[in-house]
Amino acid sequence: MTTRRAHKLKPGNIQNLKIHTETLADPAADEVQIEVKAIGLNFADVFAIWGLYAAAPKDAFVPGLEYAGIVSKVGSAVGTVKEGDRIMGVTRFGAYATHLNIDHRYVIPLPADWNFAEGSAYLVQMLTAYYAMVNLGSLQKGQTVLIHSAAGGVGTHAVRIAKSYGCYTIGTVGNASKLDYLKKEGYDQGIVRNKKTFKDDLIKALDGRELNLIMECIGGKYFKIGYDVLAQQGRIIVYGQARYAAPGNRPNYLRLLWLYLNRPKVDPQNLPGDNKGVLGFNLIWLYERVHIMNQILQEVAALDLPKPIVGHTLPFDDLQEAIRLFSTGKTVGKVVIEV
Repeated sequence: MTTRRAHKLKPGNIQNLKIHTETLADPAADEVQIEVKAIGLNFADVFAIWGLYAAAPKDAFVPGLEYAGIVSKVGSAVGTVKEGDRIMGVTRFGAYATHLNIDHRYVIPLPADWNFAEGSAYLVQMLTAYYAMVNLGSLQKGQTVLIHSAAGGVGTHAVRIAKSYGCYTIGTVGNASKLDYLKKEGYDQGIVRNKKTFKDDLIKALDGRELNLIMECIGGKYFKIGYDVLAQQGRIIVYGQARYAAPGNRPNYLRLLWLYLNRPKVDPQNLPGDNKGVLGFNLIWLYERVHIMNQILQEVAALDLPKPIVGHTLPFDDLQEAIRLFSTGKTVGKVVIEV
């Protein structure tokens, strides 16, 4: 048995998130126990904490999808890792803790030259970027790709994948202070999102090229404009709806209702004529198919991409503050909690 500290809450308000000291059982035969050293934050965490993520538990639970740490105990049937191994991992919630038990198939060796923060900044967003672009988006050499939230974790991994395919990349950000980051990461064009000028800005950035693939996580008018500009046989991959997130401890339900009622809609009867595709996915689906997840990680490793970018680190006891910071949309790279 292990004594651990874990952030728990009943969904609805960030302020409900409190540290609990509790006993963690020894790992089952096919599990390992991890001493967590770093935790990566994701938009899914915010929506789960707010009670707006359908896949999250409805009662009190420990949020968190990814982490990095050290194997501290090994189940009797596990032969793939041993005590003391440095690993990174994903879990279907439960990462906001100092220790956790997890099926051994979901822990991945941490590269020798990566620290724990970098390990916790990798799996969820890399899996999202690669599965969306390659498996669903059918990314092809030399295509043109539009990536929203381009300075975030998914956006950073997405541009690296796209450039490895020789693609032309256009990134969008919420404010001009992030444009230098886009240049550093190799984006060919950067756009500061503005609803009044976005269509003209996008057409200018394309400079006569067809738009083949969109990594869509904003929604609203930006989705509609992207769909209109998208080339025939182009694809939009929807993996999030960041416009529903906002600073604050709890959701503004009237605002959310207004956004929901005014969301853009695609008529399936028009899709054959438009000759465009809209696909969406939830990473929980991929988590439940661990063989696909591990295959993707092998394919990504072959690309030999740079380390993840950690933009902000905060201590375990300041988790509420970290989530509020993350929700502002002003962060660059990954927001990580150090344990």
